[in-house]
Amino acid sequence: MTTTRPTMLILSFSPIIGDARVLKQVARFTRDYDVTTLGYGDSPAGVIEHISMPRDVRYDDRDGKLVLLKRYRSAYWGISAVKWSKAALKGRKFDVIIANDVEAVPVAVKLKPKHGVLADLHEYSPRLHDDNPAWFEKITPWFEWVVRRYVTKADAWTTVSEGLAAEYERNFGFQAALVSNATPFHELQPTPVSRPIRLVHSGAGLVNRQLHLMAEAVATADADVTLDFYLTANHPAYMEELKAFAATTDRVRVLDPVPYEELVTTLNQYDVGVFMLPPLTFNYRHALPNKLFDFVQARLGIVVGPSPEMAAYVRDHGLGAVSDDFTVDSLRGVIEALTVESVTEYKRNAEASAAELAGERQVEKWDRIVADLMTRKRR
Repeated sequence: MTTTRPTMLILSFSPIIGDARVLKQVARFTRDYDVTTLGYGDSPAGVIEHISMPRDVRYDDRDGKLVLLKRYRSAYWGISAVKWSKAALKGRKFDVIIANDVEAVPVAVKLKPKHGVLADLHEYSPRLHDDNPAWFEKITPWFEWVVRRYVTKADAWTTVSEGLAAEYERNFGFQAALVSNATPFHELQPTPVSRPIRLVHSGAGLVNRQLHLMAEAVATADADVTLDFYLTANHPAYMEELKAFAATTDRVRVLDPVPYEELVTTLNQYDVGVFMLPPLTFNYRHALPNKLFDFVQARLGIVVGPSPEMAAYVRDHGLGAVSDDFTVDSLRGVIEALTVESVTEYKRNAEASAAELAGERQVEKWDRIVADLMTRKRR
């Protein structure tokens, strides 16, 4: 059957069915485009074709010797996922491509889609691990080369926070539009505040997120509160440490993660979402994570550290409270100040803000950008 719909490739070196941001792209554009996806794992719903990259084909196995020798082109095109996807897409033609994150953009640029490439940059990649001096010294210049050589040749750019957009513009000259990791709208109501007040955190079990600070603050607070973690076991040894600490108190539990489609309704049974993220890296300093918006859609109050972009949302919408710094003492003070009355008000404000802060508003930005690309041919 012949189709007259435009064609789109959504390219991501991730398991797409578990990548909330990429799934938003798929859900929006399969309505109007014949969408092909390339990534790890199973096919997302609605696409006409999914090109599944084998799980043993890595996207992070760049040759360190080539990087040290500053043979950056060879290092990039030698990455297993890059080689595999380039071969899988050889000879394919698309009207437009959305390439997710820096590593995927050169593959998209080389395909020369008729109407261009939208580079969606989930992180500021050149400073991804700038808490590691050796990584910063050796890998940052390589990432900067990839961005300067290829990402600047995309036709439009988006990223997840204002701080990241400003840094890309300052160092590379292109203006990335802000498309936050907002969660789709959920038709939920705030639940009555519990006694004890139930705090919750969901996300990755990464050692450099210092999740134990939140656990310690709750465990030692002079307040009637509990904290449940729903965590993926990214760093198993750290997870065991966290579980060992939880076993010493009846206030903290470490639970298995729930499927993303069940997450917001699970969170809705709690009172306050909490996330204190010490700014150990540039990306952490400017984080505006999906969990903040998960908390809003779950109609929770929110407690965060003074991360500028998270704190701005919390303050501007009256969603909760912000600690003065990233210490246990400061976070404990905020937790001790929570009352049934204040949390009830925070939850009401989350309900009032849920439509405005829903992901559908953000997806509209991609829609407008791609529609603009489709009016012109690639330069």
